[in-house]
This record gives sequence, structure tokens and C-alpha cells, in this order.
Amino acid sequence: MSDTDSTTRIARLPQVTAEVRDDGTGQISVDGVIERIRMANLQEAGAAITERIAAIAGEVGAPVPVQVRDPDGMWSLLIHPDGLVDEAPANDSAGAAAAEAATVAEAALAAADGVEVPAPGAVPGSGTSALDAELAGPAAAASLPGAAPTTAGAPSPSAGSSTSAASPTSAASPTSTGFPTSTGSPTGAGSPTGAGSSTSAGSTSADPTSPAAPAASAAGVDAPPREAERTSATLPTLDDLLAKRHQASTGPAEQGWRAGLRRATFGGVKLGPGRAEQQRRVQTAAVRRTFDGPRTVVVLNPKGGAHKTTATMLLAATFGLQRGGYTLAWDNNETRGTLGWRSAHTDHQHTAVDLLQALPSLGGAATVRVGDLDGYVRTQTDEQFDVLASDESAGSASSMDAASFAALHRVLSRFYRVLVIDTGNNMRASNWQAAIDAADQVVVVSTIREDTAQSAAWALDALRATGNDDAVRRAVTILSAPDRKIDKDLRKRLRSHFGALTRAVVEVPYDPSLVSGGPIAYESLRPATRDAWLRATAIVADGL
Repeated sequence: MSDTDSTTRIARLPQVTAEVRDDGTGQISVDGVIERIRMANLQEAGAAITERIAAIAGEVGAPVPVQVRDPDGMWSLLIHPDGLVDEAPANDSAGAAAAEAATVAEAALAAADGVEVPAPGAVPGSGTSALDAELAGPAAAASLPGAAPTTAGAPSPSAGSSTSAASPTSAASPTSTGFPTSTGSPTGAGSPTGAGSSTSAGSTSADPTSPAAPAASAAGVDAPPREAERTSATLPTLDDLLAKRHQASTGPAEQGWRAGLRRATFGGVKLGPGRAEQQRRVQTAAVRRTFDGPRTVVVLNPKGGAHKTTATMLLAATFGLQRGGYTLAWDNNETRGTLGWRSAHTDHQHTAVDLLQALPSLGGAATVRVGDLDGYVRTQTDEQFDVLASDESAGSASSMDAASFAALHRVLSRFYRVLVIDTGNNMRASNWQAAIDAADQVVVVSTIREDTAQSAAWALDALRATGNDDAVRRAVTILSAPDRKIDKDLRKRLRSHFGALTRAVVEVPYDPSLVSGGPIAYESLRPATRDAWLRATAIVADGL
């Protein structure tokens, strides 16, 4: 073999791609040959794959580019023989080689799992996302529908319909017009819109009815404002500067295998957060936003078993954990509810009736102190919120009315920033009506079942019939999966129906830890369940 052949053999880099999953399994493709990995968790699987590719780099005597796919997306890395990991530069030849290998190697990985992979240039609906195309390289991005043509000066069509993101039947994102940043994948750096927006870069179309639509020239370029129009009313102020601060943290990844890699390299490699972690950061920022006063969230469905109490507890827990307390879950049942039964036990069993009766002895609503409430609310220490239970006495004849609700709401609003109210099943009760009148945000809940969904739809019809059209339009619908398997046709119909009536439709998964009916422990929920309730709470907070 000649020296030239030897040099060529050493210089040739294998085409490597890898995949790691949440359950600790994964696989590596080296020139199309699959090697499977099975470890205890995602971090260990990532470390094992890094070690294996480092050994390959040692064999070829050069850093090996690799495309790593995890639950959050695709990452271009450069792994050295000594185990050092770098991010592959976008314009690096090694990164380009990895990008070219991605399609072939990914197809091999999918074929090993029996999954059909669309060919390059797949038609809409093929499952190819703009994010994956961007990571895979310009050629793949150009094959996406709506991608900008490479011909200089050619106008680009919009990347998608502006109504597609708000489709009530979309399974990938809630039907929301008020909180677009909490759904779907993150947009490109510095871009305020995603691939599905009608205002995508390069588009020559603009919405003339939008107050934010700039005046454009005939060539489609934004016309600069004339100096004569620069009045004091249009000049930026300090408030404008502060409003443009990034709400979500932009630091390196803090979760998943990317965070483990940063710790393993002692900060030498600082990969950015994945798509799921980016979404969590945006949603967390939404929940933590500053309100200009106390806010009341009312959870309703006039049927038992619709997950009202579950939703009340988990919304309050998410608000409490993310905002550091000052959150109350309140059972506003006319007689007896179950919120107290689903909360952690405390050293007293006092209820809203007891607090109402004690108000005169505490000096009235104007003189009650926060410490006076300790003997009446049940603190959920781990989740950082309080519970005010409804009457639990079997022999009691007491019942709540509108005046009782108003007196308690006036006191409690002085000490809590967010009040999440669980309503009873009697929509004609005066305290139920009073809660609706006090609501800053209505949340209608239902399981994905015919009976609870019909009850929720009837409740919204009743609200509209009694002059609460605006509350219905601004409402958020939360659909809970009642079992591991759900009726997909019914799910589609419910998303379509409630998506047409309310501001947003959010789905939360089935979780076995909620089935027993006992006290709800937030930490016992599956990660996917906690993520879903963070997402739901963020959308609720967007309406406050």
C-alpha cells in the first residue's frame, strides 16, 4: 500500500450519528453499522456514547464529528480522542461532513427501529421540522416547504399560514392566541416569530390591519420613519428598554445529558439548552411575571369527576413553586367539597366556614393580619401554597352564599397574590356566581370523556347566556386524559369545540399517582405531567 493510500485512509473520518433517549437507551451508527447502548438513565447513556466515539477518534487519529439526537433535538459535536467534546463550528468542514452524514445515518438508526424515514425534500406532513433542517444544514432547510429560495432577489412566500399555529385540532400545541411562546418549538435566535408565522423573514406580505405592521416600500423593505414623525410620543423610554429584556434565562443547559457533559468537562463544554428546556424557561418566566395586584383564577365544571380539584391543586402548586408562595387554593363549594381531602394533612381541620365566623373576633376584614390566617389555612410546605377547605362537618347546616364569598375574598386578596378557586357543582348558587364575577381568568376543565365534556360545554353556554361572553372568550380549557388510552376521535372533537370558544386548549396526560384520590404530592408526578402543568399554568398566567 502506498504512502498516499495510507494517508487517505487515516484522514478519512467515519460517518457517525448517535441517539440517546430518556429511558437511558441509545444507539450509535458508524458508517451505517448500528451499536446499541442501554444504561440506567439519559446522562449515563450520553457518557457511554461519548466514550465510544472517543475511542473511534483514537483509532482514526483525529477528532470525529457526530450528530447527536436527544429528546430535545439534534446537536453537532466534535469528539476528540482524549474524550474532550467541542461544539462543531457551523462552517467547519467536520461539521459539514457530520451534517451530510446525518440523513444517511439517521435513516439507518430509524430503520433499525422499524421507523420509516422520509427522503430529503419530503412533502408537508412528512415530519421534517424546520429545526431539524436548520441543524442538518442549508440543503435540508431549503427542501422544506416555504423555505426561502436561494436565488438572489427572489421573493419568498410565507413559511406557513398564520392560522395554523392556532388550529384547535393541532396535537402539538395548545390552541392559543394569547400565549404563542409557550407552545411548539423555539424560534431562531433573535427571531420574534417561528416558522409558522406569516411574518417570517423574507416574506413580502404584511398584515395591514395589525397595529405592529410597519409601513413597507414597493420592494417589500421597511421604510425608515421620517424625522418629522419622531415626536416625543414615539421616542423610546426607560419602560421600553426594560420591556425588551429577555425574560427567560439564556445560560447553558441545566438539564439532561448536555448539563451532565458540562459538569463532566468542568465547564469546558457549555452546550445551550435543548428545545424542551428552552420551553420550560419561557413558561417559567411567564408564571413568574409581575402582576399589578392580586389575581383570581376560577376553575369550573358543574360535574363531579371532571378533575376540578386536581386542576386547582396543581395550578396552585405550580404557581406556588415558581413564585415562591403567596398562593391560595380555595374550595368555594356551597356546602362540602373535596379540596381539603386532596391536600396534605395539618394540625388543624378548620375551614372557610370557621374563618368566616372568626372574622368579627379578628377585628374585621380591615384589621386581619397574615398570621391570623395560620389557624384556618392548611400550608402545603413542599409546594409553597395554602389550602382553604370548604365545610367538612357532617352535622353542619352552614352554607356559603355570595356575601360570604365576598367577605372572604376581600380578606384573602390582601395576603395572596394568586387565588385559585375550586367551584362547586351548582352553577345557580350565589357563591358560584360571585366567584365568576371576581374571576380574572376562568379555567374550564374536563376529562376526555363524553359526560364531563358535555358538562363543560353546557357551562360555557350558560355563561354566554348570562352575559359572560368575554369571560368565555378569555377562558382556558384544560383537557385531562382519564386513562393511558384515550378516544382520539373524541379528543379531536373536544379540541375543535373548545378551541373555537376559549382562548386556549391545553392537554395534560394521565398520571397514575393521581388515581388514588388521596393527598396530591407534586413530586410524585411524572416529569411529563409536571411539564404539562407548567405549560398550562403559563398559559393561565398569560391571561392575568
